Amino acid sequence: MQETSVPADAIAIRTDLRPGDLGAVVRLHGLLYAQERGFDPTFEAYVAAPLADFVRRASDRERLWLAERGADLVGCIAIVAAAPQTAQLRWFLVDPSCRGAGLGRKLLHAALDFCKACGCAEVVLWTESALTAAARLYQSAGFRRVEQKPGRLGGVDVVEERYELPLNGPEAAAAHRTAARKFGRIHRGRAGDAGRE
Repeated sequence: MQETSVPADAIAIRTDLRPGDLGAVVRLHGLLYAQERGFDPTFEAYVAAPLADFVRRASDRERLWLAERGADLVGCIAIVAAAPQTAQLRWFLVDPSCRGAGLGRKLLHAALDFCKACGCAEVVLWTESALTAAARLYQSAGFRRVEQKPGRLGGVDVVEERYELPLNGPEAAAAHRTAARKFGRIHRGRAGDAGRE
């Protein structure tokens, strides 16, 4: 699929769940990861099972953002509780037709702002090493890679990576200073690369 830039303001972002949303999130993950990484349908099950649990919990400390262009889902990101003071970033994906217009950055910052408002001490995420654009986006927001291990997702051997972002205390201040020096001042709405989960 050819990537074409779409202005981020042509896309609406919402957090209210409607019938069909979960299926659309699973479908988008299944199609894009099959096309871009060669993943099989087991990856859809990997996405669907915890996504269903997330909806059933209906916690005020968890949220799913859906980015739509018209009636089409073109991006998503979620925050789920990993521990009482730890949030986990999940299901982060931007359709190739919308990458490069700042949508990924906008979704990421919405999720991080939510974590801060909830009083989380840190945010963690798991990704895989082939997703280099996503890694750059995470690092630009102050995340640091803390672990790598071999794994298997969607029938494909991968190198899983864990990233962490402290949100308060001395480690948080240092992470934000490092990100600002390395990547320039980070602010909402700045154009940038969009990543996947």
